[in-house]
Amino acid sequence: MATTHVKRAFKYRFYPTGEQAAELSRTFGCVRKVYNMALAARTEAWTRQERVNYNQTSAMLTAWKKTESLAFLNEVSSVPLQQCLRHLQGAFTNFFGKRAKYPRFKSKKRSRKSAEYTTSGFRFRDGKLTLAKMREPLDIVWSRPLPEGAKPSTVTVSQDAAGRWYVSMLCDDPTVKPLLVRNAAVGVDVGLDHLLTLSTGEKVANPRHERKDRSRLALAQRRLAKKAKGSANRAKARRKVARIHARIADRRRDGLHKLTTRLVRENQTIVIEDLTVRNMVKNRTLARAISDAAWSEFRSMLEYKAVWYGREVIAVDRFFPSSRLCSTCGTLQGRMPLHVRTWTCDCGTTHDRDVNAAKNMLAAGRAVSACGAGVRPQRSTPGGQSAMKQEVSRREP
Repeated sequence: MATTHVKRAFKYRFYPTGEQAAELSRTFGCVRKVYNMALAARTEAWTRQERVNYNQTSAMLTAWKKTESLAFLNEVSSVPLQQCLRHLQGAFTNFFGKRAKYPRFKSKKRSRKSAEYTTSGFRFRDGKLTLAKMREPLDIVWSRPLPEGAKPSTVTVSQDAAGRWYVSMLCDDPTVKPLLVRNAAVGVDVGLDHLLTLSTGEKVANPRHERKDRSRLALAQRRLAKKAKGSANRAKARRKVARIHARIADRRRDGLHKLTTRLVRENQTIVIEDLTVRNMVKNRTLARAISDAAWSEFRSMLEYKAVWYGREVIAVDRFFPSSRLCSTCGTLQGRMPLHVRTWTCDCGTTHDRDVNAAKNMLAAGRAVSACGAGVRPQRSTPGGQSAMKQEVSRREP
């Protein structure tokens, strides 16, 4: 019988001692240094039409440690340094596979501060985590328990822009199992007036987290702009701005988690629209509101939770005229500007624009689920597929 194997990251906040914070800060700096040096070496080889792989950069790291100028690399654990070379190899693999752009150098001020430890770089016993080169375990706030008997395979330590420290443990989670099959499906239309409109007629309010803190954020940013560059006061002001951004992001993420979990638990099939958000945020008028709604993050959460719990997510083509198609008689209306929120079809049915769109997407998604083909005869562009089915990845035990 096929089973779903889920590796899940459990993220916790911790409070390091002064000695631990200094050690981790040195580790972050060394990871960034090694990554940039390896990237420079590979880029130089690339200009000579040569390729350098992970094994060669690993040998370079050994040589770098023996030089006087880079002897400080020996002061930190070697595990995160090797892991950053593996990450660089993955970045080049994605580049050559045309899945990502060419790798970029890590910046001291802008790049994420993190270090990844494999099993040889940490000890986890009796609920206490001790990293390599440290004498004391980390003071972790266990906001939720790890799965019973779970053993972390990798541990990632990071510090965000607001100065908060986090540890993320990657474990096998046997508690994640497919839910009981439900005879329920829902179409979901995302928007700005309402975050979600469901085919059932329910509308989920848009919390607009960024708008609620906009005045606080603007004040903090004005104060930051007045501080002298490089001063301690500027660093304090920058952290205040970062804390406001973190507060906004935390509330947004929490709301999306609750919303997507509810949709996955209540429905067997969820039909959404395949939006290109990266193009939509180029609209200067709506960019801020679209970014605050976090449609891409909503879809990402929905898809991986559907894989976990044996649900199905279907993405309908973005050119499918869901708003202009009458869900009662199937008549396609003409051009419909965004300010038109309700309209009446020739058959006499009065539609709420968003509810009608959600109903049409549900119908299109059901057609895809039943026959595996797109339903969009109105589109004239050849070769386009109107919807795609997100398959649940399974592995044999």
